[in-house]
Amino acid sequence: MEKFFRLKERGSDVKTEVLAGVTTFLTMAYIIVVNPMILSKTGMDFSGVLFATVLVSAISSILMGIYANLPFALAPGMGINAFFTFTLVLGMKVPWQTALGAVFISGIVFILLSVTKVRTLIVDAVPGSLRYAVASGIGLFLALIGMAEVGFIKNGPGTVVAFGGFNVQTILFLVGLLLTSILVAKRVRGALIISIIVNSIIALIISYIGMNAGFLSRPIVEFPRSVVSLPRLDVFFKLDIKSALTIGMIGPWFTLLFTDMFDSISTFLGVAYVGNLLDEKGQPLNIDRALLVDAVGTTLSGLFGTSSATTYIESAAGVEEGGRTGLTAVVAGLLFLPFMFFSPILSLVPAVATSPVLFIVGVFMAQSFKNIDWKKMDEAIPAFTALFLIPLTYSITQGIVWGFLIYTLIKIFLGKFEDLSVTLLVIDVFAVIALILMF
Repeated sequence: MEKFFRLKERGSDVKTEVLAGVTTFLTMAYIIVVNPMILSKTGMDFSGVLFATVLVSAISSILMGIYANLPFALAPGMGINAFFTFTLVLGMKVPWQTALGAVFISGIVFILLSVTKVRTLIVDAVPGSLRYAVASGIGLFLALIGMAEVGFIKNGPGTVVAFGGFNVQTILFLVGLLLTSILVAKRVRGALIISIIVNSIIALIISYIGMNAGFLSRPIVEFPRSVVSLPRLDVFFKLDIKSALTIGMIGPWFTLLFTDMFDSISTFLGVAYVGNLLDEKGQPLNIDRALLVDAVGTTLSGLFGTSSATTYIESAAGVEEGGRTGLTAVVAGLLFLPFMFFSPILSLVPAVATSPVLFIVGVFMAQSFKNIDWKKMDEAIPAFTALFLIPLTYSITQGIVWGFLIYTLIKIFLGKFEDLSVTLLVIDVFAVIALILMF
């Protein structure tokens, strides 16, 4: 195991990697329930999508660990599942079987781009300032997701966002955030996973007291009614590739391709920076293999019955726990498998337990903010655009796309053509096309 994963070479050990894998899994385990909830609105069977979600997440994460030796876990992406459901199926009236065919096709194109090194060229074309901005923006995005999950931040009357007020959930979130912060500040080993476990126990106790005392209308967390649930194959291999290959479907699968591509690339850049998983050129380690695994994950998603898989930004939680090798991803992937049968157990880990961890990981990732040269406006303005838009549009893709476009336009008008590569200009063209197709 030491020789295969090169643990000592990356300054890690088996115990650290296992702990990091568990942490990564716990911070992204919500997808096992959330993804089926979203996709079931299309008419897809909830249990069938749950089985596909677990299977895709497990296989893709394990493959990432073994083939790319990186601590990145994969699962069906948030945002992409919303596009699949609300835009593609409910909006454009595309049958979900055809939509799965589009996911599969986008995965095949991913693989071709990865094998021909095109996606590596894309990574190389990302300016340094935008890489740091994306890492920081993802950190803010994670923090926002965590706070929104527990209602600490919400839509306000006359405002875009507002403080959600004090209630049991927000108070539990604050308690959890304080506990997590103290553990992290004291550099307690396993701080994030300890906080998730302790916060879950606190939430369970408060739920019990609150229901009996009458100050809770429903429990925040409760013991599941059942432990075992058998998997269903209602959406397994039900994709319609023939219908997805029509001219009218070119836009949808291109959007799936583009969105997943930039989500993956930006996540690789951000998480790799946080864990210092970079080569001598400052590029993420084994990026070719990582991108290929991501492409295979998307292809499997279409086959198994879910929206596109992508590398998860929550992987940063495991990296911050010390995960530096593929063993972290393998552990996270293996932990998905039992939930093909024991998914009800996840109800014991509520949002108030994982949200503080997401916020703290956001703090970790925001550290790259300092590496942007804020005195060079032609670098700072595009960087700030990406940094600002990622959390506020709730989309990593929007942040990086607009960051690219603003960067290119400023450089052109300043006559700094040496800062622009052919690959970056090609990306800009596709970015404009994607924006048109999306809106």
